[in-house]
Amino acid sequence: MTAIIDYDAGNLRSVEKALLALGEEVVITRDSREILAAERVILPGVGSFGDAMERLHQYGLVEVIHEVVKRGTPFLGICLGLQLLFERSDESRGVKGLGILKGEILRLPDKKGMKIPHMGWNSLEIRPGTRLFAGIESGEYVYFVHSYYLKAAKEAQVAASTEYTTHIHAAVESGNVFACQFHPEKSSSTGLAILKNFIRL
Repeated sequence: MTAIIDYDAGNLRSVEKALLALGEEVVITRDSREILAAERVILPGVGSFGDAMERLHQYGLVEVIHEVVKRGTPFLGICLGLQLLFERSDESRGVKGLGILKGEILRLPDKKGMKIPHMGWNSLEIRPGTRLFAGIESGEYVYFVHSYYLKAAKEAQVAASTEYTTHIHAAVESGNVFACQFHPEKSSSTGLAILKNFIRL
């Protein structure tokens, strides 16, 4: 069973729908007991970094997420969920992220002829040997919606990258922690393959 963490951040139902299509049992919850009992946990989300961290603290979920990671339970952050795993974001200066992984979230630099937010399909450069992208080749397209991007401190944790006004760390994996800046639940068959890899961990 996979628990999707509910912290009023939106986009939960599309993730649930994709997992149900794969035959996975899913619960959307902010109950710490349900989250800690789950075989896998997903932190999705769209919205503001600062507002999201405020809600995670409000619902007592910061400690729960750290405990999930500490226990070795497979954990997947999606979009804003990826950004929250890191230390800080240009979007909400002075607000501390979860700090589970080292790195920062920066605003996409302006570039002539390219719109921000970045909305659309981009191809991935996938690092060989990653578990999240097992059986998926570099060059596959996935769907992005974001104005801020990850610059991870450790290149070895970067599972996939892409280019849009700059070099973007599009996915990471470190031990039992996985995260995607793009939306696998909106990325057609490639996205479903990524989610299938996660629920098979």
